[in-house]
Amino acid sequence: MWDPAVYRRFGAERSRPFFDLVARVGARQPRAVVDLGCGPGELTLSLAERWPGARLTGIDSSPEMIGKASAHGGPAEFRTGDVRDWRPGPDTDVLVTNATLQWVPEHRELLARWARELPPGAWLAMQVPGNFGAPSHVLLREVGKRYGVSDVLREAPVGDPAEYAALLDGAEVDAWETTYLHLLPVQDEHPVLRWMEGTALRPVKAALDDNAWQSFRADLARELTGAYPATGSYVAFPFRRVFVVARTASSGGNER
Repeated sequence: MWDPAVYRRFGAERSRPFFDLVARVGARQPRAVVDLGCGPGELTLSLAERWPGARLTGIDSSPEMIGKASAHGGPAEFRTGDVRDWRPGPDTDVLVTNATLQWVPEHRELLARWARELPPGAWLAMQVPGNFGAPSHVLLREVGKRYGVSDVLREAPVGDPAEYAALLDGAEVDAWETTYLHLLPVQDEHPVLRWMEGTALRPVKAALDDNAWQSFRADLARELTGAYPATGSYVAFPFRRVFVVARTASSGGNER
């Protein structure tokens, strides 16, 4: 179960890659814009400011997230759905999926299919975390082995920019990676642990009973303290992300 409040603990840091991604989309007057994996909806609604004339839709598999998104009101339709079942309509000129496809093992096939099915001149914009080799996730997997939850943890679920660019051959592709240095304020609990509770630790919490979860959490916190020591009032947390913006082949000079 997703918890919108926990996910939004580091809202500014989590939202920055979304805006960096969308800034590279060159659509001018798209007819329909879809955000797959829209979460609590604030970032989706920001797309209405960029493209006020577009029909805007946000889709997420979490009823909790969609409930929070729908409560905002505003010029977007929000609904629950599985990204694996989604198909673009004939007027879907922009597809955005931000920090979602790392949860979908078959996302490479989905990206290739979406690129084929989107209308000519449409834009596909994707961002996924690429930090699975970072100390945070290495330690997560090590502690996970001790608690017998290795089966719910993923070692390398995403590719690099070159792999995605090759996958979308035939489209005009802009692919890159960025490592953000997040300076997380020191609090009562280690801030990297608090960050991970919003995303990577969800499957672990679901797999353990309450006592085992509290023990797991304490063990991981001790490991993270060694890997990410505080410097003054902050902990430096490097976070790599992978971006892809692709435009499908245009027919007749489509400038949407």
